[in-house]
Amino acid sequence: MLEHICQLAREAGDAIMQVYEGHQPVEVAHKKDDSPVTAADMAAHRVIKRGLAAQYPNIPLLSEEDPPLWSERQHWQRYWLVDPLDGTKEFLNRNGEFTVNIALIENDLPVLGVIYVPVTGVMYAAANGKAWKEEGGHRQQIQVNDARPPLVVVSRSHSDKELQDYLGQLGEHETVAIGSSLKFCLVAEGKAQLYPRFGPTCIWDTGAGHAIALAAGAQIHDWQGKPLSYAPRESFINPGFRVSLF
Repeated sequence: MLEHICQLAREAGDAIMQVYEGHQPVEVAHKKDDSPVTAADMAAHRVIKRGLAAQYPNIPLLSEEDPPLWSERQHWQRYWLVDPLDGTKEFLNRNGEFTVNIALIENDLPVLGVIYVPVTGVMYAAANGKAWKEEGGHRQQIQVNDARPPLVVVSRSHSDKELQDYLGQLGEHETVAIGSSLKFCLVAEGKAQLYPRFGPTCIWDTGAGHAIALAAGAQIHDWQGKPLSYAPRESFINPGFRVSLF
C-alpha cells in the first residue's frame, strides 16, 4: 500500500508542476474561509481521488478540495485524509515549499503518511512504525535527533503573538521558518527539535506529517498534553499543538 501511495503522490506532484512551470499566470479563487485554491490544487485532487478510488474503493476519502458532509463521515473509523497541495501560498510565492499530503486514518490516528515535495522530488513516508526519506533515488530511515540549542521550526506564512511569547520564554534556541507540512518533516529527520503551533490548522494539514513524525519518534500533542486526534468531528479545525522530542 505504501509504495502505491508514494507513486500516487508523485503523479499528483507532476500535475502540480505542470501548472507551476506553465507560462500562464496562475488563477486564484478563494474558498469560504478565504483560503486560496488554484488549478494545481484541483488537478492534484483529481489524480489522488481517481487513484484511491480505483485501488481502495472501500476506504472513503476526506480531501481538502472535496470534504464530505458531516452526516456522511460521522461514523468513519478508517479513511484517507488528503491535502492535494499543502502550502498554496508557498506555491503562489514560487518558493518551492509546498507538498502533496496523503494519510490513512485508523481508529482516530494516522497509521500511514506520505509527503511529497514536487519541486525537489523528495519523498517522506511512514508506515508500520517506521519513517523514511527518499531523495535522489536513495531511501533511508529517519528518526528524531536531540540537539542543543534546539532548532525550532515555525510557519513561514502564519505568525502570532502567542508564538512570539512562547519563543521568548523558551530559553536558548534557534529558529527557521518554512512552509507547509515540511515542518513536521524537519523534526522527523532530526534537523529540528520542536514545531510549536498556536494558529489554526485543519486536519488535512497535519495528518500525513503527524504519521511521519510519530513514526520517527516525535510526540504530537495539543497544549493540554493530549495526543492530536483525527476522530470524526463536525469541525475540521485542529487545536493548537506541538511536535517535539519529549
